[in-house]
Amino acid sequence: MNKKDNFIEDINNGYSSKGDSITLGGAILDGNAIAEAHVKIPLKTLNRHGLIAGATGTGKTKTIQVFSEQLSNAGIPVLMMDIKGDFSGIAKEGIEEDFITERHTKINIPYNVSSFPVELMSLSKQNGVRLRATVSEFGPVLFSRILDLNDTQAGVVAVIFKYCDDNKMPLLDLKDIKKVINYITEEGKEEIEENYGKISTSTTGTILRKIIELEQQGGDLFFGELSFEIDDLMRIDENGKGYINIIRLTDIQDKPKLFSTFMLSLLAEIYQQMPEKGDAEQPELIIFIDEAHLIFSEASKALLDQIETIVKLIRSKGIGVYFITQNPMDVPSGVLAQLGLKIQHALRAFTANDRQAIKKTADNYPTSEYYKTDELLTSLGIGEALVTALNEKGVPTPLVATMMRAPQSRMDILTSDEIDNINNKSKLVKKYAEEIDRESAYEILNKKIDEAAQAAAEQEEQAPTRASKAEPSTASVVGKSVLKVVTSATFIRGVFGVLTKIFKK
Repeated sequence: MNKKDNFIEDINNGYSSKGDSITLGGAILDGNAIAEAHVKIPLKTLNRHGLIAGATGTGKTKTIQVFSEQLSNAGIPVLMMDIKGDFSGIAKEGIEEDFITERHTKINIPYNVSSFPVELMSLSKQNGVRLRATVSEFGPVLFSRILDLNDTQAGVVAVIFKYCDDNKMPLLDLKDIKKVINYITEEGKEEIEENYGKISTSTTGTILRKIIELEQQGGDLFFGELSFEIDDLMRIDENGKGYINIIRLTDIQDKPKLFSTFMLSLLAEIYQQMPEKGDAEQPELIIFIDEAHLIFSEASKALLDQIETIVKLIRSKGIGVYFITQNPMDVPSGVLAQLGLKIQHALRAFTANDRQAIKKTADNYPTSEYYKTDELLTSLGIGEALVTALNEKGVPTPLVATMMRAPQSRMDILTSDEIDNINNKSKLVKKYAEEIDRESAYEILNKKIDEAAQAAAEQEEQAPTRASKAEPSTASVVGKSVLKVVTSATFIRGVFGVLTKIFKK
């Protein structure tokens, strides 16, 4: 066989599967699309996580859109972080244009326009489904890692959570835990020292400053009730399509602490609540984290360790996590090693550092007799990418340059009216619209402090009254003093001495 025939055979064998799969596009050899070789990813391996990387303008956004559409068609819900506001158009049908028809003819894949069921979500007060979580749901360990606390400070946070549990004081939002910190260093200091040990005010001061930093990045909007329920991410519509849940994050690009907090809490909550799935035929949920460097660049080592641990474990729950970034080097090696599917769009080599990064990137991919990976990385066109995945047996597939299929939905954002229309029809928007501020640690401690202050005031009012009743008059004081003198033994002995001398005379 010639080179082309060998290539077709290798790709078709490498990307075949007995179970269901999704088709990303057609293979490329020597710059030409090969209509007989399609790049198919088994649904069974999609919970092995993945990476979508490439320079700006190389087609990452459209790849995520295509990937999400194919997942939705397969009945798999999607959760998508939309940092730049590019993905909302998935809710509307696309338009078949000449360049799309030409592309799909080359790769021999039929093209049909389609819309997909979408929920628009927000961490802030943007229109959409409000996502919140309570401080208690984080727990002391996770909350400490988000704040980047040392062991001593984390121990104090654990005491705070224990004190609140023992006294049935819910920690719902940041004002709750701030109030508890103020209380244990002031009015409740003696109570805490007696039952839990002495706590340094310098330690509580540091914790309080870290909480204020989180609050300034929008944490006050995220922490609170009604807490979001994970089951609401797993919905399928009446046509059997999985919902694509788009979290609109355009207003928190400069708030990496809030973004990291949300992502870690979400992954931890999903891991805790979802049952073990084992070797399932398809995942329960796929999560796309766009601009992943926002998580990793600002994360502490403890936070990175926590993310790495959850990524390792969460796949057993049927959850796949996909990181999207410009350069694979943005993702820590410990996380990168867990990623089964890699879609690499073109990289740019403008400097010596860029060229070194490209060589390192090329080393992360399987060797191929058909490509010089480091050279191909700089010559891929828009909408083309290197792909390697895992087959159904968990074995890496051959590296293949791929012409990605075009999105079936709109390749543009929704208008304001279209966004309002989606939100007005959404049951989840109505469910999570109400902000609940039930009695929690803040209110309970304020009540306790007020009651203590009132009791102290009443005691102070009664104290002068008792003193005035007990205070003797001046005459009484003088009389008692005289009586004390005349009845004393010394005085009596003196008087009898004088009388004796008088009678002797």
